[in-house]
Amino acid sequence: QSQLVESGGGLVQPGGSLRLSCAASFSLNSYDVGWFRQAPGKEREGISCIKSPSGTIEHYLDSVKGRFTISRDEGKETVYLQMDKLKPEDTGAYYCAATLLGCGEDVHDFAVWGHGTQVTVSS
Repeated sequence: QSQLVESGGGLVQPGGSLRLSCAASFSLNSYDVGWFRQAPGKEREGISCIKSPSGTIEHYLDSVKGRFTISRDEGKETVYLQMDKLKPEDTGAYYCAATLLGCGEDVHDFAVWGHGTQVTVSS
């Protein structure tokens, strides 16, 4: 069983919205948390990362800026990815990952991962 669990994926029409959630079996508020995605046949992409405890956001993926928003609910110890104006090219498996080493360039700093939630954008 993974220490992180993503939820909220599903099938949505182009232009629609989804909110993904990331929850943990530990105190997620203490971790920097990133969201990633991978489309079939493509490399994994970093989307964004939210730092602890400041809440500062690091943006990785230009194609989703203005459409995707990462946030944290400290009371629920949950990190969200709000996805609006979804496009077919957003289709893929979405993962959250946690790190104590900061929202840096090295994906290997994210030592704790979930198993992913599928997002499919199609008419």
